[in-house]
Amino acid sequence: MEDLAMNALVKRNGNYLPEFPSLFDDFFTRDIFNLSNLNHSNNSTLPSVNVKEEVDSFELEVAAPGMSKNDFKIEFDNGRLLISAEKENQKEEKDAESNYTRREFSYKSFQRSFTLSERMIECNKISAKYQDGILHITVPKTEEAKVKPSRLIEIK
Repeated sequence: MEDLAMNALVKRNGNYLPEFPSLFDDFFTRDIFNLSNLNHSNNSTLPSVNVKEEVDSFELEVAAPGMSKNDFKIEFDNGRLLISAEKENQKEEKDAESNYTRREFSYKSFQRSFTLSERMIECNKISAKYQDGILHITVPKTEEAKVKPSRLIEIK
């Protein structure tokens, strides 16, 4: 009898009916204070961004497959680089014989911003290209911001 009571209190990783997830599985395993993991819509997720610092520039790579270059908007204003995109798809099929209509639509959008010092970058020379699902943004550095090579100091 004691074993039965202990088994009732042990958290189970598996479900007896894996086709039907348990309401309590999510309740007891989810971190309720970690709001960053909540995703209310699959169409509003933020794309991954890689930022590399090169000698002469900062290079940003935004993973955004399925978009076209016309879906993006890139702005630089008051020290903020703002990258946004919107894509809307609509598809409709009609079958006159069975009086059947099927409509599907999807909407994807995102917005990311990066704060940059206007003294450190040449904002008039920022460039971008979209290729193979990746948005590449080059942010050139000013001469002041470029890493200077080390100088060997002679000891006298």
